[in-house]
Amino acid sequence: MASGRLAVVATAVLIGTIGACGSASQGESGSTTVVADGSMPDDGVAARHAGRAGAAGIGDPDFPNDGNGGYDVGHYRLKIDYDPERKYLSGVAGIQAKATQNLSRFDLDLSGFTVGKVTVNGAPARFSRSGDELVVTPPRMIPDRSAFTVEVTYAGEPKPVRNSPNLGTYGFIPTSDGAFVACEPNGARTWFPGNDHPADKARYDFEITVPEGVTALANGEQVGSPVTSDGKTTYNWRESHPMASYLATVTMGRFELREGRTALGTKNVAAVDPRYSGSLNRLYNQSAKITDYWSKVFGPYPFSSTGGVIDDFPAGYALENQTKPMYGGFNPGDDVIAHELAHQWFGDSMSIRRWRDLWLNEGFATYAEWLWSEHKGNASAERIFRNRYAVDSGAAIWKYAPGRAKPDDLFNDSVYTRGAMTLHALRQRIGDPAFFRVLKTWNAEHKYGYVTTPEFVALSERISGKQLDDLFDAWLFTPRKPTTW
Repeated sequence: MASGRLAVVATAVLIGTIGACGSASQGESGSTTVVADGSMPDDGVAARHAGRAGAAGIGDPDFPNDGNGGYDVGHYRLKIDYDPERKYLSGVAGIQAKATQNLSRFDLDLSGFTVGKVTVNGAPARFSRSGDELVVTPPRMIPDRSAFTVEVTYAGEPKPVRNSPNLGTYGFIPTSDGAFVACEPNGARTWFPGNDHPADKARYDFEITVPEGVTALANGEQVGSPVTSDGKTTYNWRESHPMASYLATVTMGRFELREGRTALGTKNVAAVDPRYSGSLNRLYNQSAKITDYWSKVFGPYPFSSTGGVIDDFPAGYALENQTKPMYGGFNPGDDVIAHELAHQWFGDSMSIRRWRDLWLNEGFATYAEWLWSEHKGNASAERIFRNRYAVDSGAAIWKYAPGRAKPDDLFNDSVYTRGAMTLHALRQRIGDPAFFRVLKTWNAEHKYGYVTTPEFVALSERISGKQLDDLFDAWLFTPRKPTTW
């Protein structure tokens, strides 16, 4: 991420081996469970199961309510019907998952909406709402390591996260002609139920229905041609590579598009709101050039398409939505495009298990800005590093150690700039051949996987043959201006 420098009911499905139970209904708030026959639920249902309840969080101590325990999602099928005029969302979402324990109950993350019913493996199941948790009790225990399905019927007006100390407004954000959908760090729950944490990546299929004349964009590649009927158009998109939930998007609006391929053959899709029509060709061309250059520096491009979207919502930030970076209400410069496209390697293909390691995303993408500047014959990374280092030792950047991102201040400048400076300090210590070998090896060894800071330190030491604890301790974990590089 970079700062800006219907009445049809929605359904979500989660896959498995489960039997029958009563259905239920629940509004947008509260935690009461009501069964289909109008009776209150039997509180002893879970107790009769041999399994354990899945945790309400995935285990990130900084975001204890994000994600969920007890299962791992493999695939989402999200069918969304959205009416921009009424700001009303409905659809069908499919999720395939696997139990990671004997599972008597599990949660899905969902903010707002009216839930109509929940089924498990096609049979009605009991459920309740508690804040952003949708708690599902299947009729029988789900055995460890078995696949299972859940269907959640929901509908309503999406409500984005507002006034967050981390990003302000994010999630599913209604606009005059559609929606701007950028969900970092935990805004996916504002438009579909799921496991909303980067530690559980999955593949996605999207079926998006909008009023005729509106374009719907999502991650990955379009499947088939849009189909228009009765004043509505349906678009199908597929992201066949694993993706963190915060990177998923179904951005909708009136867009001008340009499609083609980069010089190295990667499919390229650029889209802009008509207000930014003059930027379409530049966004298309620069996205292509930068993607191909990063393919040489970081290793092969990890996905099947690249590009970007400029919408008219004044977000003041950009987000690296997988294959579809979003630019919220501004024309991005080369530095911002370079940053968001570098994230396709650092953050999207390789994902963090815990938000405290965010520098592995943002520090790397910021350093990519410096590398692009260097590549274009502008300021070298060394010059940019020296300019940043010249900041007075009492400045706030030196008081925030970026190796441990703070949950209420994730996107602090230190995570970006001091994170990038850490990489330049490493480059100075081990030399260019070893440094760029580290970047390519890091990507090759962790493609589509998860990464941690200790793993990066270990790799840097292995390739360079140098002991680097002092460098990383000074730059990442000490709240003062480093003197070591």
